[in-house]
Amino acid sequence: MRTYSYGRQSISEEDVIRVNETLRGDFITAGPGVRAFEQAICDYTGAKYCVAVANGTAALHIAALATGLGPGDEAITTPITFLSSANCVAFTGARPVFADIDPRTANIDPDEIARHVTPRTKAIIPVHFAGQSCDMARIAEIAHARGLRVIEDGAHAIGSDYLDTKVGGCRFSDMTIFSFHPVKTITTGEGGAVTTNDPELHARLCAFRSHGTHKDGEMADTWEYEMRELGYNYRITDFQCALGLSQLRRIEAFKRRRREIVAFYNEHLGLPHLEEMPFSNACFHLYPILVENRRAFYFRAREAGLSLQVHYIPVHTQPFYRERFGTRVGDCPKAEAYYERCISLPLYPSLTDEDLAEIVRRVKGCL
Repeated sequence: MRTYSYGRQSISEEDVIRVNETLRGDFITAGPGVRAFEQAICDYTGAKYCVAVANGTAALHIAALATGLGPGDEAITTPITFLSSANCVAFTGARPVFADIDPRTANIDPDEIARHVTPRTKAIIPVHFAGQSCDMARIAEIAHARGLRVIEDGAHAIGSDYLDTKVGGCRFSDMTIFSFHPVKTITTGEGGAVTTNDPELHARLCAFRSHGTHKDGEMADTWEYEMRELGYNYRITDFQCALGLSQLRRIEAFKRRRREIVAFYNEHLGLPHLEEMPFSNACFHLYPILVENRRAFYFRAREAGLSLQVHYIPVHTQPFYRERFGTRVGDCPKAEAYYERCISLPLYPSLTDEDLAEIVRRVKGCL
């Protein structure tokens, strides 16, 4: 019996060729392949600058550092996300604050963001859950009125549109981060990126990626450099970027197929699922459904050859956050109610219509 996982990479022969070409070239890290990938992301999203890094968590970390977040500050994010969206705040010594979700989308609710702003708030980190953009115009309005930075966590959302603009163009934010983990829409194996339109943020991002070093002015054409802050080795390799550049050429085809799969599930399953908002044209990364007695369903599905996943355990309920920051079960009741029933079905471009029909049959058999 064939097993279907909730996500997987799509690697073409062209991808393999491009990676092999780079491995046979002169540069396999910190070379022209990285710059070419960064420029391609800028061309695709419309952002002025891009900094490619080792993974999505590194992207979040340097974005948080670039805002100047530190001890005594707060940043607001969602509990329905992977740990990194909040961890990047804790890495800086600042305090993550969790605002509840809109149950229709599982995205952070702008009204809840406004309710959690305090004099210590310095940044907002909305997460485009499952690939659908948050309502960024409303979030930007809240941020601008209070002088807050906005970092879009677009780890799920490369290829998605909001109000006819690409996620990553930073029209409503200071920075956007992406992840290129194998289950994401495009992959570099591991990898991530930050986009911005601000030249000062771009310079800080580049420095934090590479040990806090700067090489400008008279140093630009010499061996000299200056370490002006504590940075990290978050660089990405040229052969990873060769894979990413090749994958990026297929992103619109990936998006079309992902949306077709979502439409198939919507039509043939008839189960509660997330709603796409009128402002959105999502490149869906996940297809979560809501089921009763999720634990029993999970194990029945596994026996039926469906390797599914839950996205996500609310971050504020994790022991670290409860012990370090005093968060509690009950802080975000809508997120907690969503978590009790959600489970993600297979969603990746290589699934055929025959595969989808089989998955639907197995899911119905497990209910």
